[in-house]
Amino acid sequence: MINTVDKSKFGKVYVLKTSPEFVIGDYARLLELSSINKHLNQDIKTLLKANISWQHYFPACSTAPWQLDGIIRGLRSLDFKNLEVAHNGTVVVNAHEGKKNNGYLGIEKRLSVKSTVLDDPGQNWIQYKPKQKMIVLDKIYPEGINIPKKLLGTNIIHLPTVKTHVFTTITGAMKNAFGGLLHQNRHWAHTDIHNTLVDLLKIQYEIHENIFAVMDGTFVGNGPGPRAMSFRVKNYILASYDQVAIDSISAKMMGFDPLSIPKLRVAHEHGLGIAKTNEIKIIGDSIENQNWNFTRNKNTFASKVQKMIYWGPFKPLEKLLLRTPLVHLAYFASNLYHNSFWLRFIGKKRVRNAFKSEWGKLLSMYKISKP
Repeated sequence: MINTVDKSKFGKVYVLKTSPEFVIGDYARLLELSSINKHLNQDIKTLLKANISWQHYFPACSTAPWQLDGIIRGLRSLDFKNLEVAHNGTVVVNAHEGKKNNGYLGIEKRLSVKSTVLDDPGQNWIQYKPKQKMIVLDKIYPEGINIPKKLLGTNIIHLPTVKTHVFTTITGAMKNAFGGLLHQNRHWAHTDIHNTLVDLLKIQYEIHENIFAVMDGTFVGNGPGPRAMSFRVKNYILASYDQVAIDSISAKMMGFDPLSIPKLRVAHEHGLGIAKTNEIKIIGDSIENQNWNFTRNKNTFASKVQKMIYWGPFKPLEKLLLRTPLVHLAYFASNLYHNSFWLRFIGKKRVRNAFKSEWGKLLSMYKISKP
């Protein structure tokens, strides 16, 4: 395992423009451009950490099906043989439904790739004592930090999408580790989410032999992500060994100053990656003049209530509301809002519009259900 951060690959982000006709081959080209076969140890397991932000398909919400498909095929073309897809659910998202509805199950079966849902019963979670000083995680979980044993000593490739988030402005590679490394009580960390993500990046550098991220920006999400968003077609794909740099470049493309996003600024200050975009080298296609003017910190009714609990007038009631059986009322309210109201009356129309876009035929090929 790595005890110190390898900074030799920091400050580089690989970028390609793509299209539905060529996206699978373009993902292979992106991997070749990054020389991943020279930097990752092919003799150990390589985990592909997919993102399931919703059990329903919604454009830009979760790992794109062609993203998972293209990365598996691209890695195999470079002689990576020991591959496994890692998923996680949440207290409000069923990962097994998400695998099916987002097309991953079909891809995994067709390509004969093993996959694991990290928070399934029977998965081995162990208590981990970080070697580096934590900012907040040891205070949030004073009884100990538990992580999946399966992640130890592996390569990990994160598969996020370009989208905004109600708590962290953007999601990205750093946020993608949140679901994999922390268990169902990860919502306890929302109260200090930015420092939590920096702590998790420190842990990643300790437990993984190599870290890589491939971000899909074919559909990108704007608004109160990760679910209740509007989408746009942008047709970019990005990759990097530097989780901070790839998140910073995606933030810049969305129209945000990366240093104004605490998780990126703090990670940069701790030497965990590069957040200053003038110090990041773009390799591949240009992102010059890309400013999509996305909306910062837009909320839904559900996220407004959550923020009042984490940082507002309900803060004194946080432990009562989130660390007792009363928390199930919050799960019920979230499901009611997102699945029964927002998806039904707003989201389904947007999904239908995705099928009308240039990516619609490919969505159908992956057996994504059209509402």
